[in-house]
Amino acid sequence: MPVLIVVPETTSELAKALIRREGAEVIVHGDSWQEANELAMSTVGESDVLVHPFDDPLVWQGHSTLIDEVAGSGIKPGALVVSVGGGGLLCGLVDGLRRNGWSDVPVIAVETEGADSLAQSVRAGHRVELPAITSLAITLGAKKICQRAFDWTRDHPLRNLVVSDRAAVSACQRFLADHRVVVEPACGASLAAVYDGAPELDDFDSVLVIVCGGATTTLEQLAEWADGDA
Repeated sequence: MPVLIVVPETTSELAKALIRREGAEVIVHGDSWQEANELAMSTVGESDVLVHPFDDPLVWQGHSTLIDEVAGSGIKPGALVVSVGGGGLLCGLVDGLRRNGWSDVPVIAVETEGADSLAQSVRAGHRVELPAITSLAITLGAKKICQRAFDWTRDHPLRNLVVSDRAAVSACQRFLADHRVVVEPACGASLAAVYDGAPELDDFDSVLVIVCGGATTTLEQLAEWADGDA
């Protein structure tokens, strides 16, 4: 079955190569995910299916099974820490918490400066669209959070946290040293909350951190980001 993937210009050459390796066609369009998504939607024909990266209940359903696995282990966390971009992972995780009777488990939603559409929306009281994505955590680069994710900020206990790119990259390096696993800055954002002792976590004896993303990140990239002005 043919697959067409539309990505923004910020997508790394490695990421595009990995997609093509799976046999998909790759089109590069736009400065951010929004522009890429508009082009993707314009190509959908009657026999095509558009898979949205974060605003799709089926995608949320898949993410929610992460919580099923944790619940199956018999361990209930005091709080859940997750990086937020467009909000799809957040939506799925909250669905999973509610399904397992953990509606009292708060979510710490972490974003990087320059990709913090959720935090800015919460402050404004409505969804806001960022003028541009200025964070190097480009996979968090949705200018506008999905509606369901914003709704959860009112229907589920949730705390916002925004960290710097530098803190996210540092957390990636510390996680690599501790666990021998390479992750990208989008994931490093949530790890930074733990490594840097964010006060938002002070009330909890245990936290569950969702560690995601790293297939397109290399050791060389982490070193470059760390040596740069992130």
